[in-house]
Amino acid sequence: MARGMAEHPHAALVRKGFDAFSRGDMDTLRELISADATHHVPGDHPLSGDFKGVDAIIEMYQRIGTETNGTARAELIGVCVDGRGHAVGMTRFTAERDGKRLDDTGCIIFRIVGDKVTDLDECVEDIDESNAFWS
Repeated sequence: MARGMAEHPHAALVRKGFDAFSRGDMDTLRELISADATHHVPGDHPLSGDFKGVDAIIEMYQRIGTETNGTARAELIGVCVDGRGHAVGMTRFTAERDGKRLDDTGCIIFRIVGDKVTDLDECVEDIDESNAFWS
């Protein structure tokens, strides 16, 4: 972002969401995600698939915390927007679970309508590593 320029509202929304996730603030996340949103998680493991509705999405986020004993971290590397309702949050995700450690980069493509996230499409750099970690 160029100096002196205000951040695009969609980028600010994504940053607010990542901040809330990192603090375990599910109430704020619930405010940012539309009631009928879907979060698409890639892979072939118990936490992959389509989570439809804000309740299912929040439950999945809580399960990530439980499964990793609170070690899951999603560090936001940067945000790109197109000004037409899409934002991409680039991340470094780390976690520990059952003696395994995951350190992967990826992104989430957000669809934003108004001031709510309506769709989250997640991509990971190493899908095999992700499958092994969560299985």
